[in-house]
Amino acid sequence: MTRLTTLEALEAIYGPTNAASTVKELDHLNAPYRAYIEASPFCALATVGPEGLDCSPRGDAGGVVRIADDRTLMMPDRRGNNRCDSLRNIVRDPRVALMFMIPGSNTTLRVNGRAVIETDPALLDSFMMEGKPPRSVVVVTVDAVYFQCARALMRGQVWNPETFVDPASLPTAGQMLAAASAGAVGGEAYDREWPERAKASMW
Repeated sequence: MTRLTTLEALEAIYGPTNAASTVKELDHLNAPYRAYIEASPFCALATVGPEGLDCSPRGDAGGVVRIADDRTLMMPDRRGNNRCDSLRNIVRDPRVALMFMIPGSNTTLRVNGRAVIETDPALLDSFMMEGKPPRSVVVVTVDAVYFQCARALMRGQVWNPETFVDPASLPTAGQMLAAASAGAVGGEAYDREWPERAKASMW
């Protein structure tokens, strides 16, 4: 095994960064970047804290974030599992990264920035869904934004129906819980009850 341990060794293999990879990076949202984010119902949120890294999926109806201005994004924190891994990290280290995806598009958009957690009642109410506000809103100040080329999703054929995996061939959430807890939680009852529980607690 030959391990790369220096930037010089890495750059000797990969060469210089091409112009298109650097000129696309901005410190604010331009019109195309704004349009992409407004159309995105899903992103992955990466955070860092004393216990290490975390990356969690985020999705919402009508767009996963709200654009407040060209340097500010707002993401409601809807109901979930209450682990609060991302939020615990943000209150101790504001650095965040987001990757936006749109079903059917092989292009992704990346944002690096700093976040705070807001709980102003008027702000929460502005994100109301089915009469339920989020418990907090993650407000991100954009430091860098750029699109990612389509090769990764093209290689993975992420949106190609012919490559979709039958969910029935995968372990269910109940099976994974049961295996992780030695049968203490999860199992068939969890899977059977989950659809209605999710529907009732979506917002």
